[in-house]
Amino acid sequence: MVRLRSLWSRIDRFLAAMLLTVGLASLLPARGDAAVVVGWLTPAAIALLFFMHGTQLSPAAALLGARQWRLHIMVFLSTFVLFPLLGTAVHRLVPGLLTAPLWAGLILLTALPSTVQASIVFTSVAGGNVPAAVCSASASSLLGIVLTPLIAGFLLSGHGADLSMHSAVGIVVQLLLPFIAGLLARPWIGTVIARRPLVMKSVDYGSILLIVYAAFSQGVVNGLWHQVDAAQLVRLTLIDTALLAVVIAILTFASRRLGFSRADEITIVFCGSKKSLANGVPIATLLFAGHVGLVILPVMVFQQIQLMVCASLARRYAARRIPSAPLARLPVAVGGVEVP
Repeated sequence: MVRLRSLWSRIDRFLAAMLLTVGLASLLPARGDAAVVVGWLTPAAIALLFFMHGTQLSPAAALLGARQWRLHIMVFLSTFVLFPLLGTAVHRLVPGLLTAPLWAGLILLTALPSTVQASIVFTSVAGGNVPAAVCSASASSLLGIVLTPLIAGFLLSGHGADLSMHSAVGIVVQLLLPFIAGLLARPWIGTVIARRPLVMKSVDYGSILLIVYAAFSQGVVNGLWHQVDAAQLVRLTLIDTALLAVVIAILTFASRRLGFSRADEITIVFCGSKKSLANGVPIATLLFAGHVGLVILPVMVFQQIQLMVCASLARRYAARRIPSAPLARLPVAVGGVEVP
């Protein structure tokens, strides 16, 4: 439980840092030469972020859980099919609830891959199948580099994104090449970085905060805060919460009906219900060049909601754990966080 509280409190501080960054961009947006510098630094930060994530993906740990293909299909279907279908359905049923940029951000959110670190930590705390979680979350993150721009391209036509096939391929290259470079460099620097969690955390947090600052700076210069009000933010929060609740309920019901073990159910629920802020912000920046501000709000809100809900759910699973039941566990280090 200490490990879970530590993860939650650290990401809560990260949320606070993001809100402060949004405030800074609102008061002191990058203009003129400063905007040019930030424009150059942002793609470099995105490349560094995906390179570092590549150095931390352990092929051995991922392959250990790869044999449970039914579990992984459940997770992938939830991440890349169920979420987009639900998001699109809500948009078609009640299109007037949100502004166009917020709807674009919500649809993009539904196409994002699962998180890696949080999925594995919550699975471990709840008593789930950790090797399978490592495999599912890692594969989801890798597949998302290719699938997220393609799914977003299909669903977001006419929402202001640069979604031609040429641009989609360009986005994949910009994200995938640094990731592959990180994988190739892992034998030489992966262990060194894993032993220095502050390095990984600094790159993670620093890159995302820089991207958020750049996005909101552009938005403020273009009149961002005249496009949204408190009622819109409340509705967005309710939609994000309902989306997460429906996915968790469907995954829990389907896991039990299909005969998955309790440990596998936990893995499916936690890996299949997450969405990655670390992937979402860079992809939004590349897709919606020039008007990203409101587009990334849905994933920022969803990030905090999923942490609070999954922390509570992990505690409930852990409280109902059967002491004699064997649990599939594997010591791994993900993003500098050791999961015993």
